[in-house]
Amino acid sequence: MTLQSIPKRSAEAGALRWGAPELEVELTWGPDEPVHLAVIRLGSAEFPVHALPVVEVLTSDGGHVPASGRLVHTAIGADLRYAEHRETEDAGSRTLEIVQRAGDLEATLRLTATDAAKSLRSTVTVANRGERTIVLCAVASLAIGLPRTGAADPLFGWTLTRGLSDWLGEGRWSESPLRGARFPELAQHLTGHDPRGAFTAASTGTWSTGGELPTGILANGPLGFAIAWQIEHNGAWRWEVGEDTDGGYLALSGPTDVDSGWSQPLGSGDSFTTVPVGISIGSTPVDAVAGLTSHRRASRRAHPDNVAMPVVFNDYMNTLNGDPTTERLLPLIEAAGDVGAEIFCIDAGWYDDSGHWWDTVGEWTPSTRRFPAGLREVIDAIHARGMVAGLWLEPEVIGVRSPMAARLPEDAFLQRHGSRIVEHHRYHLDLRHPAAVAHLDEVVDRLVSEFGIGFLKFDYNVNPGPGTDVGTASVGAGLLEHNRAHLAWLDRLLDRHPSLVIENCASGAMRMDFAMLSRLAMQSTSDQQDFVKYPPIAASAPLSMLPEQAASWAYPQPEMDEEEAAFCLVTGLLGRYYVSGHLNRMDAAQRGVVADAIESAKGLRALVTTGAPHWPLGLPDWTGEWVALGLTNTAVDLVSVWRRGGDDRIELALPHLTGQHVEVSTVFPNHLPAWHTDWDAESGVLTVRATDARIAARTLRLTAGPMTAAPGTPTSPAE
Repeated sequence: MTLQSIPKRSAEAGALRWGAPELEVELTWGPDEPVHLAVIRLGSAEFPVHALPVVEVLTSDGGHVPASGRLVHTAIGADLRYAEHRETEDAGSRTLEIVQRAGDLEATLRLTATDAAKSLRSTVTVANRGERTIVLCAVASLAIGLPRTGAADPLFGWTLTRGLSDWLGEGRWSESPLRGARFPELAQHLTGHDPRGAFTAASTGTWSTGGELPTGILANGPLGFAIAWQIEHNGAWRWEVGEDTDGGYLALSGPTDVDSGWSQPLGSGDSFTTVPVGISIGSTPVDAVAGLTSHRRASRRAHPDNVAMPVVFNDYMNTLNGDPTTERLLPLIEAAGDVGAEIFCIDAGWYDDSGHWWDTVGEWTPSTRRFPAGLREVIDAIHARGMVAGLWLEPEVIGVRSPMAARLPEDAFLQRHGSRIVEHHRYHLDLRHPAAVAHLDEVVDRLVSEFGIGFLKFDYNVNPGPGTDVGTASVGAGLLEHNRAHLAWLDRLLDRHPSLVIENCASGAMRMDFAMLSRLAMQSTSDQQDFVKYPPIAASAPLSMLPEQAASWAYPQPEMDEEEAAFCLVTGLLGRYYVSGHLNRMDAAQRGVVADAIESAKGLRALVTTGAPHWPLGLPDWTGEWVALGLTNTAVDLVSVWRRGGDDRIELALPHLTGQHVEVSTVFPNHLPAWHTDWDAESGVLTVRATDARIAARTLRLTAGPMTAAPGTPTSPAE
């Protein structure tokens, strides 16, 4: 049952405490000041924060005070005044709506909290209650001041953790202090104005994670406070961190005029709602990421795959590489069935008769040259081995040589100045157009009904740029409308096919935002083909997505030695297990090792779907000789450790296990010599000593319990 309070109205000063049991906020306002966040309460800890209008709106005729390029310090944000608020509760979630007005403009902040996570989700709806047109240029989904430290320097102790991605180099994270080159001391208190600059990150097209990432962490160790965030949008976005005279702030937004050519006129009675953003508060960065992980789990679309997590074999990576045929696939299908795969996905090229599949995409009818007896023969072979059959699709694009390029109307494509946008020999569908949507619906429904397809890998290998100017106020507005139409199409597709499992892929992970991942089952984390370079990508993935969605390729090959093959197979174990490789060319012993890894992955599924990530060696280092990722549960920890050279000894920091007795065992591989481990309960450090192999990896299980021996007593080797 939903409980809704009567709207509360006041023109006087007021305050409101609201939130969930573990995270509560206090908002205040006055007759001469807008609503701002005043206090954050995390459990029993209370953090007064730097006062900043919680809603910031930039319009063409209402800029900044003082002039700047920020999301904050807008004239309208300062002029907004509290009008009313509403509170609702429903099945473990709570929603607060605060309405403010400035002249004809009405802005409603909508905050949602769940009992399952120390997190908030925020959107802002701006409405025009007057007669004249209002032109929006930016609307922050949330603006929040940082807690005050009490030090003379408002940025004392603050650090920023941010990520960068590129094709083959996804999720390269770094931490640095705010005070320094990024924010030098300016003596701005002498000017009577706040500074004008900020540190910003932005995405301007549809590769929402193709450069800067829409997630990040601000933390203050001395204060015991950290905030992690994600912008939940599959298109353009911006976040910024800035310094005011009295404190720092964080602002999160979707597309803006200055970054991505977005502006939106609002006529009388019109409204606009921002993209959603999520934040989590914790005492440390790891704690904040744990909260964000809980937020992601609580906010996902319900689907049986969320828990089932069947093991997927895909024929592409370092194997068929987009050149499938019946002759090549049948032996792979047999081998994948032998090792215990549960889904077999035929990747790119299955539809192409020309021998060059890249620019022929779009019609999605099976090749007769590649499959002389028809694709049905291969699909039947997959089903005969008890596996779900899957196919690769790149639904949003039409190759320039595809028959569909001439069959669909011009307005079914993204355009600029009357010309279709072309990127890497592909046109891009505009999913606002009914013909584009009807075509994609026909494709998916046909493949599901005709072939019994239960798994689709949705790829996305082009970025059409800032948007389209067809039927819209600005190119950025056109792109946002398309982005939202894309999400609506996915929702309807999954409504029609509720058991269909869909992988999210975009040249690896160029679009691993939560708007997509709140709907789709899993995320290919990279196209990286060098297995030694993959561990930092796999280890950093849970900063951007749920561990159970992170599909990091395990592609062992018959020519690898035993340690190299095990290294490959460890890479995906603490995520969604995703296998490739020439299994059909392996001998029985090699296939047996792959089968053992798959069996281990199946045994870990319940722990992966409930675990919170942590990093015993700190943020993964792209060139680091050692990389580690941990998942912690109530009774057990899992840690994958990769060695890529260097010394044979490493110390893993596990502060949450300090003071406990820890038993260490090897999850995988068990056919190779165990690594020796020593646990120091007093310091919370596990020392790991590898064998002689310089390229090697192990996944360990750590079971904690009450101390039965004096601190510092070494554990047995992991075996």
